[in-house]
Amino acid sequence: MKKILMVLLSTVTALTACKVTERSGPKNHIYVQKKGRENKDWKLVWQDDFNGKSLDTTKWTRIPPGRSAWDTHMSSNDACYRLDNGLLYLRGIINPDTTVDKRPYLTGGIWSKGKFAFQYGRIEIRAKLECAGGAWPAMWMLAELDKYGKYPRNGEIDIMEHLNRDSIIYQTTHSYYTLDLKQTEHPPHFGTAKLNPLEFNTFGISWYPDKIVFQVNGHDTFTYPRITGVNASQWPYDQPFFILIDQQLGGNWVGKINPADLPVQMIVDWVKVYQ
Repeated sequence: MKKILMVLLSTVTALTACKVTERSGPKNHIYVQKKGRENKDWKLVWQDDFNGKSLDTTKWTRIPPGRSAWDTHMSSNDACYRLDNGLLYLRGIINPDTTVDKRPYLTGGIWSKGKFAFQYGRIEIRAKLECAGGAWPAMWMLAELDKYGKYPRNGEIDIMEHLNRDSIIYQTTHSYYTLDLKQTEHPPHFGTAKLNPLEFNTFGISWYPDKIVFQVNGHDTFTYPRITGVNASQWPYDQPFFILIDQQLGGNWVGKINPADLPVQMIVDWVKVYQ
């Protein structure tokens, strides 16, 4: 019966998506909200409830390691990932075997790059954050198609970033305008929101052609508007973006990792996208 209900839900979601979005890309994975829907009711177009026994690889890929502060410890090691009872656990751990991988720490993260991206709409992610020295869980978005060139010209949307044991999160936009031209106050490019990170919270944005509204638990917390009369790089947010969810560790911003606090994990309940 559960399988039948899931199939029916998927069918309804697909039919709804056809009415509100235009799909493109080599895998038909890019969802662009149809014009004129900005003030209409949201319709669910894509979701993952993490109810399977393994990660749905039609929607997500484990994030590979890189050279930036955020992805230096990213790993595909199974110890950094767990699905159990409809929850996805993304873990930051002490490396159990440095003979294979010499890095002292490993972290888990997923992205929808090449499998799902959307332009305009609403995304919500329900999750619980654990706290640790050097813990940096994040939910964010990057451009799928690189319309304007190399980073940061395509922009970055940080739905949620949490540091250490803070009782606040950061919600931010980054771009060539804010990072290279240093235009961080015209308009202000980030806000903070209070929360209890040890409880499940719902993090999200509502993304329009002229503004990005950040939210926590359904309440608006910060708005980044598109403005006129400034460098065009202020608004690279007119293209499809993919989703990243990761349990990061360490870096100049969050500070040193405390190995005594590990393992630490972000527990994700679901991801939903509306248009």
